[in-house]
Amino acid sequence: MVEGKLTAGFSEIFSPFMILLTILISAAGIVMISFTAFLMTSQRIRDIGLMKAVGCPNDILFGYFFTELLVVTFLGCLFGTVLGVIVDIASTSLLNGLGLGFSQQATSLWMPFAVFFSFFALSLILGATPVLSAIRAEPARAFSPKLYLGLGKEPGFKVVSKSGLSVKIAVRNLVRHKSATTRIVLCLSTVFLLVTVAVAGGLIARDTTNSWVERAIGRNTLLIAQQDMVNQYRLLLSEFYEGQKDTQFNYTDRKYLIPLGLPNNLSSLSGIMTLDERLVLEVPVREIPGIIYGSSTGETTSVGDNRQGESLVVGVDPENVLSDWFLNGRFLTENQTGEAVVGDTLAQKLFSAPLSQEIRISCEGLSIVGVCLDPINNGNVTYIPLTTLQNIIGVSGPNVLMVKLDPSANRADILNKVRAIVQAANADFQVFDLNEPLNKSLGSLDFIWSTIMFLPLFSLITASLSLLGYVMLTINEQRQEFGILRALGAKPKTVLGIVSAQSLIILLGSYAVGISLGLITTLLILVQEPFITTFTVIEIAGWLLLALIITFASSFYPAVRFAKKPLLEAMTQS
Repeated sequence: MVEGKLTAGFSEIFSPFMILLTILISAAGIVMISFTAFLMTSQRIRDIGLMKAVGCPNDILFGYFFTELLVVTFLGCLFGTVLGVIVDIASTSLLNGLGLGFSQQATSLWMPFAVFFSFFALSLILGATPVLSAIRAEPARAFSPKLYLGLGKEPGFKVVSKSGLSVKIAVRNLVRHKSATTRIVLCLSTVFLLVTVAVAGGLIARDTTNSWVERAIGRNTLLIAQQDMVNQYRLLLSEFYEGQKDTQFNYTDRKYLIPLGLPNNLSSLSGIMTLDERLVLEVPVREIPGIIYGSSTGETTSVGDNRQGESLVVGVDPENVLSDWFLNGRFLTENQTGEAVVGDTLAQKLFSAPLSQEIRISCEGLSIVGVCLDPINNGNVTYIPLTTLQNIIGVSGPNVLMVKLDPSANRADILNKVRAIVQAANADFQVFDLNEPLNKSLGSLDFIWSTIMFLPLFSLITASLSLLGYVMLTINEQRQEFGILRALGAKPKTVLGIVSAQSLIILLGSYAVGISLGLITTLLILVQEPFITTFTVIEIAGWLLLALIITFASSFYPAVRFAKKPLLEAMTQS
């Protein structure tokens, strides 16, 4: 976007994703900081109770633990900020190594400092809160697990009799550890919401935007024009994925006009579905202010100004146009000579309310009936009827011929026949396959959305570590219970099954909440008129299932390690 790639319409889809992901990543960071502070304090509650029992004053207690929190927080935030800057520089170098041509923007010092101090302050506030709560408690209460795990009474409901022992104990423990369970569910739900927005939203947005580009350029479409015009048209299409280029080109030169009789000769070929004759020019355009009528008040409001600029103007026959743009409004209609459809970039740059205004080309004012998403000239384009443009400019005929091929026909055979007819009409004319710039445009969009999908990776890793910490905390509190089970004949796999059931119940609950909110956010807010295929649904399900499996697997390590311990060591408080 900074380097002039993507049209305004595509950028408006890309920007909300980045803003929302930034908010969700920050929210996930805050939740994880809170959970980590809770884990750190929970490990030291007994120490606080012991120090209070021997008469240590509250201010000394707080100073000791706050100093410890200060050191850990400072080192963690410093390491994270430095790592972030390094990853930023390395990723830009990697993208350039892949041939994407991103320029390295100078890193502003205020952004790393802002990130550091914001998370540093949040860590201190969220970390000091449980410490203050703990040092105010009575010594006897501080020794009780109820203070830091929120242990309550046994659940008032009974698990159905067919449920196994592992599930019964797992459900009971989750209910008893209500404080820790609530925190980890909130943490994982936030991360799964982030992952769903990035993965599902990225894939849906990728397929939707790819569909818009393919509809605008056209699949299985040939461009026939004079060789210089072909090169210029290719350049206009490349601005979408390579950035804007300043070029001077005389579109009105008569040598660019399509030879008479060529369209008729091509229309007789089998395998050709439609011919689309176009007149492509670059001319000055001007905004004409419009009037909006208030339906409820009856008052009129003037919108717009008299801004002016340059636009690629394309004259088309509305009845035979090949492209099927994604439109806000409608396209040109037959026998309506005073209408225009503007590209999304031109609409944003030159108009305040384009559908309520007119555009002036030369001395002709045309009503704007639609705004289209079109990659050509990076969205700085205007479509008007071919006859209207010929009358305005005084050019006698079209200079570009678009040919739509039947996808079921023999492509190579048709291309050879088309080239032979074109060469016979004029040796300076060429046949250019628009699949080439189309595939490059789609590849550029694929890369953008693929990059967005991997943005939550660090958050997912951190969530896995948070789940790991939760499992270690609950195992530490349940070690005597598990030891008694082992002494009564339970095998290590029973303990492993109980811990795994606890993790799975937490994960499935968080997974359901995160995915539901993520899909609602994606479909109702981020992507308009989403294009979803069966393959897209399978791909989304696969990535989200992989995220669930990775997170679940992270909880196995402490359970396996504890299950392998000798009975006496398992029951001993470490």
